[in-house]
Amino acid sequence: QVQLVESGGGLVQPGGSLRLSCTTSLSIASFSDMGWYRQAPEKAREFVASITIRRNTNYADSVKGRFTISGDNAKSTVYLQMNSLKPEDTAVYYCNARRLISTGPINYWGQGTQVTVSS
Repeated sequence: QVQLVESGGGLVQPGGSLRLSCTTSLSIASFSDMGWYRQAPEKAREFVASITIRRNTNYADSVKGRFTISGDNAKSTVYLQMNSLKPEDTAVYYCNARRLISTGPINYWGQGTQVTVSS
């Protein structure tokens, strides 16, 4: 069974930084891509960033230039470095991993980690 465990969330002041980690029970090379999503109260879950097995990255416009996604195969971990945080970044952040099989993609999700940006 695939497990994704997030960590690194917390309370930070505007302009501050946090680094989220997502550790998988499989090698990250087992997935076609991995990424981060977030969900603020009373809002739909939204895409934040992703990284493919070839290390191609993609970001939501709202976080470009502030967030960086990276992966460490040896540690089976994907990171999300978040800089210049804003109050509107407050949300529960979820790690996502996707595997492509003959019948279509399978998505796996972590339990989420809370990020609160407030003074």
